[in-house]
Amino acid sequence: MSARERRPPAAPRRDSGTLGAVMTDDVLAANARFYEVFARGDARAMDELWSEDAAVACVHPGWRALVGRVAVMNSWRRLLAGGATPIACEDPLVISESATAAVVLCVERLGDSELSATNVFVRERGQWRLVHHHAGPVAARPSAPRILN
Repeated sequence: MSARERRPPAAPRRDSGTLGAVMTDDVLAANARFYEVFARGDARAMDELWSEDAAVACVHPGWRALVGRVAVMNSWRRLLAGGATPIACEDPLVISESATAAVVLCVERLGDSELSATNVFVRERGQWRLVHHHAGPVAARPSAPRILN
């Protein structure tokens, strides 16, 4: 088992930057549910996580943008047809939040691959529902800064 696999999940970070966003437990829970459902390969539960009222879109790594609930949910059914996927969301950070919408950034770990992801949620019938997911590969980790004397 590698050091990465033994490392406990990072605690969610709260943004105290210029947007003044505050991460709520509800948004964190919705984001965590998305990754739990994804990891289980549960297409029915995935369908329940996405908005039924708002416009939705999704960009899977290497895919063109999918727009509309039918296209997005068809893509998830195809992706999840193989069953469980070893995916994890690390370092989730809410960068924007209002009473009706929230944006979460995180690093997705899929095997040895690292993806940068954005998840956008809207408040719908008392629940946070996805309206957008975008994940793409990270070319390389930045190296440690060098101090030149």
